Parts: sequence; structure tokens; C-alpha cells
Amino acid sequence: MQGGAGGEKGATHEMSKPLALTIGEPAGIGPDIAIEAWRRRDDLGVPPFYLLGDAGYMADRAKRLGVEVTLAPTDAAGAVEIFADAMPIVPVGPVPTAAPGRPDDSSAPVALAAIRQAVADVTAGRAAAVVTNPIAKSVLYRAGFRHPGHTEFLAELAVDGAPAPMPVMMLCSPTLAVVPVTIHVSLRDAIAQLTTDLIVRTARILVTDLTARFGIAKPRLAVAGLNPHAGESGSLGSEDQAIVAPAVEILRADGIDARGPLPADTMFHAAARKSYNCAVCMYHDQALIPIKTLAFDDGVNVTLGLPFIRTSPDHGTAFGIAGSSAANPSSLVAALKLAARMASAPA
Repeated sequence: MQGGAGGEKGATHEMSKPLALTIGEPAGIGPDIAIEAWRRRDDLGVPPFYLLGDAGYMADRAKRLGVEVTLAPTDAAGAVEIFADAMPIVPVGPVPTAAPGRPDDSSAPVALAAIRQAVADVTAGRAAAVVTNPIAKSVLYRAGFRHPGHTEFLAELAVDGAPAPMPVMMLCSPTLAVVPVTIHVSLRDAIAQLTTDLIVRTARILVTDLTARFGIAKPRLAVAGLNPHAGESGSLGSEDQAIVAPAVEILRADGIDARGPLPADTMFHAAARKSYNCAVCMYHDQALIPIKTLAFDDGVNVTLGLPFIRTSPDHGTAFGIAGSSAANPSSLVAALKLAARMASAPA
């Protein structure tokens, strides 16, 4: 991210509370990259974390990967102390039975139990932040999961018995940060859902967290247009003039440094990226294609607008390489380091 929100490679972290790392989809690469992140903890400056999962399952995965790893069942309170010598495992949910690349009936209950426990641990002050390994939404849907994804589920868990906060998904790296205003919906539904108010609320939450959690005193936002060439003054669609431009005017009236609507096809080259801290995009792929092109290995998914910190690797379960030692832990390491950095930011 331009402006100082990227992680520092090789940085070390002194933390009094560990990070709560979920196992994610057990049949995916979550267990693989968690093991590798712990094994390379010293070289990469990985902050202390504990994995919410099952020690026996993780031992079997390490054996399949052909690596030696010391696993220590513990609770959240003991994780920091043992992290240097053993990978802390906090038992949660049923014992998974899914083989790498082959999710089964145990996958969804384990993944969801880990997320619930991670949120509970952070809410209770036992952990500093939530870091989530990738889930397989199709597997969860078959088990009755009713949320579009991680982001919306976390918002529901955030405040027990109260209206859920509005979550905002930011994908960030040292190269680029993006926020999609509409997220996990079809393109047709994204256009239908897009409103001036939604853009404004998203941008306000973004600015609040960039200031409080990333230390950017006056964030600069580049707001993308919805249509090609930001609508060409209405000749390629009226939405940019009717919906996006008024949102930018409201934000500027609030004192927020926002520009737009800007043609999305010229927002992401190197010179353009230097002019803003975060790009506010109108739909999922408008945001995720550029960042996954520029920062596939070290991008981090951050959920803003929650009463706790949550980060995640910016990739999926990668069933095809699970259990094969081919998974790259870089994005998880970046997510762990960014979560620790955010947790250490002055209140």
C-alpha cells in the first residue's frame, strides 16, 4: 500500500498476546502454510500465533509434507511462551477427517468452529487479532452456511445480540490497496446494489481504519468509476454521474481526500498508484484483478469496520496442491505480520 501500510519483511515482533489462526478448510492448504509459517518463523519474523485445529490432524499433515514440526496442544494463554520451541495448537471443534484436496462432512464444522473460537478469543482479550486461513465456500454452502463469505460471517459474530457492523473488505500489499464497494455478488447484482450512500459509508469506514490502525494521518482515496472511462460524461452509462460523483462530493465535503470517478483502466499503473493510499472500486473484480496481478504472493485480505482485527491470506484453498509441499506461505506470513502490526498500533 502506498503510504506505509505494507508489511516489513524479516521484522520481529514482541507481543504479549498471540494471534488466533484458524485452520480454514482442512482439506486445503491452510494446514500446510500454517506449518511452513511456523517452521520459518525466525527467518521471516513471524509473530506468535496459535492454530485453532487438532494436533493429531496437523501431525498427520506434517508427515505427509515430509517435514519435522514440534506441535504443542495448549490454550491461548500459553501460546506466546511456547511459540519459539513448538507450534501451539488450541483444540477446537470435531477432529477433521478430510484428506488433502478432498473435503468431507467434517470440513465445514471444523472450519466454522475455528472461526467462532478465534472471534471469542479476541473478544475476551485472549488473542490480539484473528487471522483466517482460506475456506471453501462451496463446502460450507452444502452444509447450510448462509453467508456470502468470511467477511459477512465475521460481522455477525462481532457483536453478539446486536446489529452487525458493516464490514469492509480491503486487499492490501506494499504495492497496492483496494476496497470493493460491492463484494460477493454477481455483476448484475453489484450494479443494482451500488448507491451513493453505500460508497460513502464504505469510504468513511476505510478512512477511519486507515487512520487508526495504519497510522495514515490523511488518507488519499482514488474512487473508480463503474463504467468504461468513468462513463464518458454519460455516453457510456449514467451511473458515474448519478451515483459515484455525488459520493465523491460528499466525501470531500467531509474533509476526506477523495478523487473520482476515475477511469479504472488508468488507475493501477505505477505512477498512478503513487497518488493514493487506497483505490475504492465499485465491484469485486475491478478491485481484485489488479491486486492479484501485482501482489499475488504477498497480498493480505483485511476486514475493516469490525471491533477487532482480522486479516487473511489473499488466496483460496488450492485443493490441487494441498499436502504436496507446493503451497507458498508468503501471503499467510504477510497476513500474520500485518495483524501484529495493526494490533500494536497506538489506540
